[in-house]
Amino acid sequence: MELSERQNKIIEIVRANQPITGEDIAQRLSLTRATLRPDLSILTMSGLLDARPRVGYFYVDKGVSNLTGEHIKKLKVADVKSMPIVISEGQSVYDGIVTLFLEDVGTIYVVKDGYLSGVVSRKDLLKNAMGKNDLEAIPIDVVMTRLSHIIYVEEHTSVYEAMAKIINYQVDSLPVVKKVITDGKELLEVVGRFSKTNIAKLFLEMAEGK
Repeated sequence: MELSERQNKIIEIVRANQPITGEDIAQRLSLTRATLRPDLSILTMSGLLDARPRVGYFYVDKGVSNLTGEHIKKLKVADVKSMPIVISEGQSVYDGIVTLFLEDVGTIYVVKDGYLSGVVSRKDLLKNAMGKNDLEAIPIDVVMTRLSHIIYVEEHTSVYEAMAKIINYQVDSLPVVKKVITDGKELLEVVGRFSKTNIAKLFLEMAEGK
């Protein structure tokens, strides 16, 4: 995955002024810190920058850290994905809450006839649980985010790109899908889950030399 023009500018600024804080970088680019945060996260995770608390960002020259970034870029989602947690579109919000807590995840995927139709987060379910609604009477598809608004990845997507999507869209996880053509219509079969936990596990294994 190629770096954007802004990411290259960030690297140039850090290299020339290290250590430098995120606030200072944002000021030099006339951007807000929040706007810059996804780029800094991507550059840090890819091994191009090193972030030190209360100190700032450093440029990482070619070496072990950069090799770590290169390794991440070569990995595919299929190498690190986990099993998807799904629920049928015909089930209730109550079923969704039970599934969420039994599986200890932040997001569950809603399927119809085996294909992805929506996503439900912990926040979606919590909002409905706080009211006086009959949770067993509310279909899960009433509260889910529908397919047209779902960000997903495929097994051949690079881990680097998947990580960038999680950061840029600020989601807990991404459904891993396989595109299937049925009766001339493209459907998405859910074949896995790529989450922040997968990312943490990947870095831990790399740190342990696995």
